[in-house]
Amino acid sequence: MLRSSSLALLLLLTACGSPSPAIDAGADASTGPDAGGLDAGGFDAGYLDSGTVDSGYVDAGATDGGSFDAGQLLTVVRVHYPAGTRTVAMRGSAYPFSWAVGSPMTLGADDTWTFTTPLATGTLEFKPLLDDTNWSRGPNYTVQAGTAVDIYPHFFTANGQWSKRWGAFSSTLMGNTRPVWVYLPPTYVENARARFPVVYMHDGQNLFDPSVAFGGNPWWAQNAIDAAAENGNFREAIIVGPEATADRIGEYTPTADPSYGGGKGLLYVRMLVEELKPKADSELRTMPEREHTVIIGSSLGGLISSYAGTVKATTFGMIGAMSPSTWWDGKVLLTLVAATPASPRPLRVYVDSGDSGASSDDKANTAQLAQAYRTLGYSEPATLKYVVQAGATHSEVYWAQRLPEAFKFLLGPRQ
Repeated sequence: MLRSSSLALLLLLTACGSPSPAIDAGADASTGPDAGGLDAGGFDAGYLDSGTVDSGYVDAGATDGGSFDAGQLLTVVRVHYPAGTRTVAMRGSAYPFSWAVGSPMTLGADDTWTFTTPLATGTLEFKPLLDDTNWSRGPNYTVQAGTAVDIYPHFFTANGQWSKRWGAFSSTLMGNTRPVWVYLPPTYVENARARFPVVYMHDGQNLFDPSVAFGGNPWWAQNAIDAAAENGNFREAIIVGPEATADRIGEYTPTADPSYGGGKGLLYVRMLVEELKPKADSELRTMPEREHTVIIGSSLGGLISSYAGTVKATTFGMIGAMSPSTWWDGKVLLTLVAATPASPRPLRVYVDSGDSGASSDDKANTAQLAQAYRTLGYSEPATLKYVVQAGATHSEVYWAQRLPEAFKFLLGPRQ
């Protein structure tokens, strides 16, 4: 029960209006929003007896750690984070929570912090804090009344880490060796309990580092996901980027073109599925299922990504074809996509091009590719996204500009 002094304080707060109704996603992640003049650490111990009243202004018997009536609709928040000697609290937009002071969460096994409350209706916006002081980064989380949610926050790390992680990855199938670049997103770096989708990207040498990227113009793939970790536009993901070899044309093409040769694409896709992906899944904290696995590339890399969706949809659930070389071998890709087996098929497909330059970035043929996916039953905006960037040529500069939206569609919103 609330004691008289506590009840008086609660009534005073109610009369004065609640603190800020939501956290501005752009606010400093370490301090959160203005708390209405209240100390972020909570009230003076002389006002609330911590042994009787939960810091969220409710009887501890009605919140986490207490008992509930049989059949009562409960809302459960689970925060997975290795806090060490620190504690985790949460603040929120609706009773029994407030944005002014945190409700302590209960630590369980495997660094899982839990809060259970009989929240009956509506949507609760909330954020966890370390020691009720350091806010999690990014926008608010939400949970529907009567449901449970698991979140894997980060509090301090703003940037992920990229490197040439495997300098000499050897493929038995291809009979060659190549470097493989890997990017680990901010939450991966900080929160050892979190696992992540994986994006397989071709031409790994062009993804991150301007000193080795073609023309000095990388895709800045790390910046796209670092930004998403802050604004919540899409899920953070691991990027695995094998470099192209001297036989790029051979490896990135599904058939032999009369003018250019090629046709080793199936072996290359098998290399990704049978050799590289098992290595990534064994050494990194991945989510290995196809609904969490993306393959994306540009030009011939877009061609081979689209082709991968026709032969390895059990592995690659999301396909990204940026400025794909749809013209290859008499537009054979259109025939291959049209013959995609009914099941399994990729879950989502992203296709784009520019409309400028000597070839207009193969806009006409790529429009036919988008239509081939529509004929298979893909539809916008749910399972297909087709983009034509006005003024864009066949260039890394423009692929970098379109990459965040491609990621947003293929990876989906932060959960």
